[in-house]
Amino acid sequence: MSPRRTDPQTRTALVDIAAGLLAGEGPQALSARRIAAEAGSSTMTVYTNFGGMSGLVREMVHEGFARLEAYFSHVPETGDPVADMALLGRAYRHNALTNPHLYAVMFGGAAPAGFSLTAEDRQHGRYTLGTVVRCATRCIEAGRFRAGDAELVAHQLWTAVHGLVTLELGEYLIDPCNAGVVFEAQLTGLMIGAGDEFEAATRSVRESQARLAAEFGGVTPYPSASDPA
Repeated sequence: MSPRRTDPQTRTALVDIAAGLLAGEGPQALSARRIAAEAGSSTMTVYTNFGGMSGLVREMVHEGFARLEAYFSHVPETGDPVADMALLGRAYRHNALTNPHLYAVMFGGAAPAGFSLTAEDRQHGRYTLGTVVRCATRCIEAGRFRAGDAELVAHQLWTAVHGLVTLELGEYLIDPCNAGVVFEAQLTGLMIGAGDEFEAATRSVRESQARLAAEFGGVTPYPSASDPA
């Protein structure tokens, strides 16, 4: 007998429901029965699609990074690699604020008892970072960033933006240092820290902000530094 086929739309719906429960109510809310009830299906649907709860949580991690990679794919390479890098930072934040329920699971911040990320799971994140490494290489080759290890530069940028987004999702960044204000200053500071000149970095970061709406369908799910509080 051939294995039972699964519906991709059903799988995605179950992932979103489970991640929402996990982020909103904690690990105690995560059960096949509760997820099935929210989806209007039977508990067997969870096992058919994921083989069990651990498989479902692991799929949340993979789906989260797949969505991040999709956002990164909307950032084309242009003649200004620093603007491209800043836009990748905006894409990272955009994805996190659009999919906060998955973001919490991707890095092991929310998971049921007995579940832990494997090296393979974490490799999804490292693979996604390859886009940032390639952009860092272009910034170095263009003479905008100082000569050095592009992978190390990418990791430094990743940890900085990840930290800000995590604080933002936790609602720790408030006026006068709200997330929009801090993020814009952070992007410019990161580019200067990597070796760019102040005026060039400022110009490229502003260019990346102007490109944001065009690259992401005109939808900005978070305020910019210039928006009213």
